[in-house]
Amino acid sequence: MRALVTGAGGFIGSTLLQLLGEGGGIAGQAVTAIAAVDRQLPANPPGVQAIEGDLRDAGVRARIADFAPDLCFHLAAVPGGAAEADPGTSRRVNLDATLDLFDLLGAMQCKRPPVVVYASTIAVYGSDLPERVTDTMPLRPPLIYGAHKLACEILLADHTRRGLLDGRALRLPGIVARPRAPSGLASAFMSDLLHALAAGEPFICPVGPQATAWWMSARRCAENLVHAAAMDPGTDSRRAWPLPVLRLSMAEMVQTLSRVYGVDGERLVRYAPQPALEAMFGRYPRLDDQAARVLGLRDDDSAEALVRRALGR
Repeated sequence: MRALVTGAGGFIGSTLLQLLGEGGGIAGQAVTAIAAVDRQLPANPPGVQAIEGDLRDAGVRARIADFAPDLCFHLAAVPGGAAEADPGTSRRVNLDATLDLFDLLGAMQCKRPPVVVYASTIAVYGSDLPERVTDTMPLRPPLIYGAHKLACEILLADHTRRGLLDGRALRLPGIVARPRAPSGLASAFMSDLLHALAAGEPFICPVGPQATAWWMSARRCAENLVHAAAMDPGTDSRRAWPLPVLRLSMAEMVQTLSRVYGVDGERLVRYAPQPALEAMFGRYPRLDDQAARVLGLRDDDSAEALVRRALGR
């Protein structure tokens, strides 16, 4: 099996490359070749083919076609906050380049349609959510990032319906712990909280202690992406699922971090809620993720396991 990873230089992409490099295969098949695509790539693991450049570049697309992947993990995207600040770039990258990639993969002459695991987002649900998020509720993304991701979900399902691709879209929650650097993500405070308390540093939290979010470690996210490539989606024509999550408040995370790292989180954390940010990222209700769990997708098991997995210590 030949696997392509777009956005391979990013936080989740690099974690996925590491996991793929550990071996084990996918759906009983060995991964015989891996190609990593991003505008800039660090030193790749042995045996990984680097394709540096923008997915919009004809040369990059030609190299992808030459590589002829059986499987594509499509992670490349302009993140939420940056997308909202620059809608034109969001359209070119998150929408146009993604659809061009779907068309490119769908046009390859393969015995079977290429499997595409697409990193979508919980931003497709919107804000002001009901007490429980279900599979049948209307999707009303309030930001352009979520709107473009939802459009790609729909079109990936349509490529699958037409027999061009075998698509599986996963709606990723807040993935932690991203490096402490500008990311363009409005939800970056979730990772910053983990880093600060693990280091015993003070932290100003932009949402209140009872603000709830959906959490997942990068390692578990990568494991779910690999599982999605192998799972049997059955007859679900939508081909999109939320990842199972741990729903935790900021106070619960502070208590967990305090216990794991032996710090006084209540003293270190000062809450300075920003109403707009909390409305977007701090009021997540319960999630009906049963369909995803039946398919074998998983959460991090517990808050403590999430923290240890997210920070690797």
